[in-house]
Amino acid sequence: MTVQTDSTERFALSEQEMALLPSDEDVAFYAEHGWYLTKKLFADDEVDELVAASERYYAGERSRRLPAHPPRLAYWEPGKGNVQRHNDYVHYESDALAKLLCKPIIGAVAARLAQADEIRVFQSTLIYKPPVAGEPSNIVPWHFDKHYWSSSSSDRMLTAFIPFHDCDEEMGTITMVDGSHRWEEIGAEDSQTRHFAERDRGELEQMLAENAAHNGVEVDKIPMIIPKGHMSFHHCRTYHGSGPNRSDRPRRAVSLHLQDGANAYREFPLSDGTFAFYNHDSLVRQTPDGRPDYADPDYCPTLWR
Repeated sequence: MTVQTDSTERFALSEQEMALLPSDEDVAFYAEHGWYLTKKLFADDEVDELVAASERYYAGERSRRLPAHPPRLAYWEPGKGNVQRHNDYVHYESDALAKLLCKPIIGAVAARLAQADEIRVFQSTLIYKPPVAGEPSNIVPWHFDKHYWSSSSSDRMLTAFIPFHDCDEEMGTITMVDGSHRWEEIGAEDSQTRHFAERDRGELEQMLAENAAHNGVEVDKIPMIIPKGHMSFHHCRTYHGSGPNRSDRPRRAVSLHLQDGANAYREFPLSDGTFAFYNHDSLVRQTPDGRPDYADPDYCPTLWR
């Protein structure tokens, strides 16, 4: 499956879409704060189709399936019960979801924020928080994405959080730690290359507090209040997390992780002599020199160039 094309028309924006791009002031805000709330990038009927396509996905519909399941793949199945659902590579497995998630306007907004000439998908994760206030899996602890993207060379990667409805604190919306992408990090170690789901929540809370103290700042938590059709973006080094869903309906969303065109695989050595691993490394094609190709159009389609 290849979403991208070499045609420049594939990446053209209409006049209406051009008006949705971040202004110079918005780009400066993102550079200072590490997050940005967009204008309305999806029409209501497009958001409704995301909901419908996600329900078909949960019911088993696939346009294609991953040829293998890497060891750290998030892949909820019905047998796992009424917990928070995470499903990676939905842009690969579902053409219906990919049609909307791979809209050029999303890539164009990301390119403005990252100040990049090209934006590719890095990963997409379909998320469902059940309306169960006490469900432990609904709480996402503080973390930043670059920790488990250590095999990526770029520090300009970013994530679009795309809810399928109005999303607020009651639903457990994503919450940013303002300006944390500019902190000097301390305490770096091998364990930080692991996904937050593999780490202790208390350890992550302590790491956030220690890094804030080292930088001489208070932890300023900003919940993203996101209207239907809008989305938030955050820098790959911005600390973020989310709380429980205390509403009476599920919180549905996609985390669309994006990479600039210069991003590539790099060897990131660990203390045991091995190298940091990302799920792509066992799925994507290889470059001529034998490295995983993070520009493989099947898994990392280009959204904007």
